[in-house]
Amino acid sequence: MTYIDVRWHHFSAEDPTRLVSELDANRWELRKLEFFPDGRVGCAGPADETHGTKLGETPVPSLEEINAQAEFDGVEVDAAVFESLWSEYASVAR
Repeated sequence: MTYIDVRWHHFSAEDPTRLVSELDANRWELRKLEFFPDGRVGCAGPADETHGTKLGETPVPSLEEINAQAEFDGVEVDAAVFESLWSEYASVAR
């Protein structure tokens, strides 16, 4: 598994400003958290979706490709970081 934490710098109140995803070997999202400017946190997994957050319909590009776009700033994180965030926010988002 690969875990990424991407900040999205924009001025839209409707779109998330942080996206944290668990990716399989082919870079398909398995679980995702989206953090919104108003404090909402959406989550998506194989069986559920909240606050409009959905798993991607295509594989996630590499961090190199993501970071080549000025509005994104992404890093890889380890499984423990992702699991901590998932434990904290996924149950709250439901």
